Order: sequence, then C-alpha cells, then structure tokens
Amino acid sequence: MGRSQELSEFKYGTVIACHLCNKSIREISLLLNIPQTTVSGIITKWKQLGTTATQPQSEWGQRMLKYTVCRSRQLSAEPIAKDLQTSCRL
Repeated sequence: MGRSQELSEFKYGTVIACHLCNKSIREISLLLNIPQTTVSGIITKWKQLGTTATQPQSEWGQRMLKYTVCRSRQLSAEPIAKDLQTSCRL
C-alpha cells in the first residue's frame, strides 16, 4: 500500500476540534475517514508541541554529521562544525 498525500490544515484542525469535544480516536477516524493511527499521531503531536504544523526533519542533520565525521576522521571538531554549519546554512 502506497503513501497517501498529506492531510490539509483543515483536516488537522478538525481532528483537534473533535478531540476537544471529547470524541474518541475511533469516532474521529470514522467521521473523517482517516486511519486511527493518523488521528492518534495528530493528537499526540498537538499535545506535545502545541501545534500540528509540519516540523523540519531532525534526522537529516544527524545523518550529515555521521557522514562528515566518517569522511574526515583526521579533522578536529572545529572544522567539522564549520562544515556542517555551511552545509546546513545555520
């Protein structure tokens, strides 16, 4: 089964509104025709972050760090940090 498109902001808001009206995850899932795991994930994200906006992927920085360190094992931390800052545009 392939991945579907990302939900609209309206659907995210509707999930949160239903949750605030004390609807169960199953009820929200049936009402909006969204999988229960997606509904649960949206509610969990909203509780933890206070938003449903898409967050930047943090794994990319970790993979880039691992790649940079493995590629240049003889360098000290300072040149590696500068290299990461330029590649990540920090």
